[in-house]
Amino acid sequence: MPFPSNLAPGHLFCFGAGYTCHRLAQRLLNQGWRVSGTTRSDDGADILRQDGIEASLFGGVSGDTLDKRAFADVTHVIGSIPPGPEGDPALAAELDWVSHAPSLRWVGYLSTPAVYGDRGGALVHEDDDPNPGSTRGKRRLAAERAWVDNKGAPVQVFRLSGIYGPGRSAIDQLRSGKARIIDKPGQVFNRIHVDDIGTILLASMQRPNHGQIYNVADDEACPSGDVIRYAAALLGMEPPEPIPFDSAELSPMARSFYSECKRLDTGRIKSELGVKLAYPTYREGLQSILQSEL
Repeated sequence: MPFPSNLAPGHLFCFGAGYTCHRLAQRLLNQGWRVSGTTRSDDGADILRQDGIEASLFGGVSGDTLDKRAFADVTHVIGSIPPGPEGDPALAAELDWVSHAPSLRWVGYLSTPAVYGDRGGALVHEDDDPNPGSTRGKRRLAAERAWVDNKGAPVQVFRLSGIYGPGRSAIDQLRSGKARIIDKPGQVFNRIHVDDIGTILLASMQRPNHGQIYNVADDEACPSGDVIRYAAALLGMEPPEPIPFDSAELSPMARSFYSECKRLDTGRIKSELGVKLAYPTYREGLQSILQSEL
């Protein structure tokens, strides 16, 4: 992945240093950055520290605290902890980390297209009014607004479509025997490779724009079965038989996901941030994952 050459090294703090942030951290560490973040468990902290990321335990519930001294030289912050009934724990009043981060230059909040609600397969632009139909979407929309109102630095909102990448793709699902094709006619959604997310975040760091919203997605919304079948073909495997949506055993979150259908307009990340996706469709992304194993 190319790295923006005019972005000086800084200190990134991630509220929720999970898959996406961990992957971005590797790129930043290689460029001389300091990266720190939170995790919920001792095992998670050990993994982060082994990879050079400074880890703090933070359960993601109201009342948790962090050492405010950790923010003294933080220049960039990413928020990626899912909000709960009480809101985003990273913005809890008792944390008050913003006033302890005098060097803060950029903040990115990682949200979800669930804030748009169901659009019947229509193309959705960032300027379209959100209309969440799920509890998850409503909480995310409230969290977006809370982050933007949290004064201290330019705050950007990134609405991430289905994330995949090495270790988390249709290839891994097929190999583990967990791949399923849920057949719901007309159902489509976008995806995004984890490294394209990182590129978009880095581009935004160069062009802070307070309150701006970005759809973070690839260029081809399609049914999930298309991706599973393509991955199966790459692996020389037979794809699983489709399961009708009405008879599929799904978690409440998964059923909520399949209840909505939309296509994301991705013009803004290209026109404003100048991003060229390395993986504009799942095909390039899955091919790259396999090639990286050679």
